[in-house]
Amino acid sequence: MSGLFDLSGKTALVTGANTGLGQAISLALAAAGATIVGVGRSSMDETRDKVENVGGDFHEIEADLATLEPIQRIVEEASDIGRIDILVNNAGTIRRADAIDFTEADWDVVMDVNLKTVFFLTQAVAREMLADGAGGRVINIASLLSFQGGIRIPSYTASKSGLAGLTRLLACEWACERINVNAIAPGYFVTNNTEALRADEDRNAAILARIPAGHWGRPEEIAGAAVFLASRAADYIHGVVLPVDGGWLAR
Repeated sequence: MSGLFDLSGKTALVTGANTGLGQAISLALAAAGATIVGVGRSSMDETRDKVENVGGDFHEIEADLATLEPIQRIVEEASDIGRIDILVNNAGTIRRADAIDFTEADWDVVMDVNLKTVFFLTQAVAREMLADGAGGRVINIASLLSFQGGIRIPSYTASKSGLAGLTRLLACEWACERINVNAIAPGYFVTNNTEALRADEDRNAAILARIPAGHWGRPEEIAGAAVFLASRAADYIHGVVLPVDGGWLAR
């Protein structure tokens, strides 16, 4: 059974690998045997150290995913390291303001990073997967806001709702080509994106009161879901948006 989760010989391209969930996913995939190609605009030295400490192989590509400009370069540089077998679209951004005050600039930057770049990077990687017919895995990092509305994050909610739909569409088109497209919907995790919520005493208490598990998610608690969806154990799973939320949606 353990062989089902073995990623030895696979190469995983992980965006936003420098910290938080991206770092935890990179570490988990590396521990399962995958070579990691991290993409980000800031230093990934910490991730490299963690991956190498579990005996993994880590390569870094510096790129700003706010535009489409670096996409072809990312795919080419990653392919030079090894065939891209797994793509994890983790990089994302968020802007907070009441809907009545939300600006076009804050709308555009979130939609560009969280949805537009995700689609076109996935398209570029899938072209490589389709060309040799060997299939692959795409794992999008969605959100509880793929299911719910939230407050004060209109562009984030729109982008993550769109990402859930995009996950299903790509699964419908590519399942027959042996490309599994799925998503993970993290709950409230301890990351840079949730720092403002955790610092707000009232919001922090309200969030904790609803989580059956009784604590904010720790980044390493997303690891198993990522390895599962990247592995042979998930061969017949397509178009799923898997919540990893401490029971939030069950309450």
